[in-house]
Amino acid sequence: MPEEKKPVLFGYYRSSATWRVRLALAWKGIEYEYKPINLLKQEQKSDEFAKVNPSKKLPALILPNGNVLTQSIAIVEYIEDAHPERPFLPKDPYERALVREIVNEIGCDIHPLQNPGLLVEIAPDDADKRSEWARVHILRGFQALESKLKAAGKTEKAKYCVGDNVTMADFVLMPQFYNGRRFNVDVSELPIINSIQEHLMTLPEFKATAPENQADCPQ
Repeated sequence: MPEEKKPVLFGYYRSSATWRVRLALAWKGIEYEYKPINLLKQEQKSDEFAKVNPSKKLPALILPNGNVLTQSIAIVEYIEDAHPERPFLPKDPYERALVREIVNEIGCDIHPLQNPGLLVEIAPDDADKRSEWARVHILRGFQALESKLKAAGKTEKAKYCVGDNVTMADFVLMPQFYNGRRFNVDVSELPIINSIQEHLMTLPEFKATAPENQADCPQ
């Protein structure tokens, strides 16, 4: 029998959206082929990559049947639906909604405001101004998220964003926390978020998929 084709993930080691997908694949134990796209070299803007994703953004996942998915949350949801073992969406309707609320809180309200493309437009010739913008908006978003987690019953000893298991919300929180560290965001007054990320980084799937452990990470 011919060997079953693996999905192909186009990504960048430091792309938080790509890390979300790496986490979902690792959590389900799905082997895949990795094709790095260097954002610093603008490889995502090439005509070749545009054939994979006309939006010229990361990540992109080519499924074994040739179908292509290009938005990280859509990809993660597809992985959950196609591979129901080790679920990362709760069965309880309220908890499922809470997971998606946190995902959107980060993916729609925090992440876009520190996206490199936006930062360059805001301050094309001022790296310090770009970093300050990112710090302000990441911290503001995290402060709101910290309050929501506390209102949902999480404490300074929390291990996960929702419930007592890994969920898709954790897949989105961890990369955003990493971005916060890159921009020197002061997270000292975010004890719940700090506790969650510290626990998550003890899990093998989170360690293995971290940016510094990717093949395209500079030595």
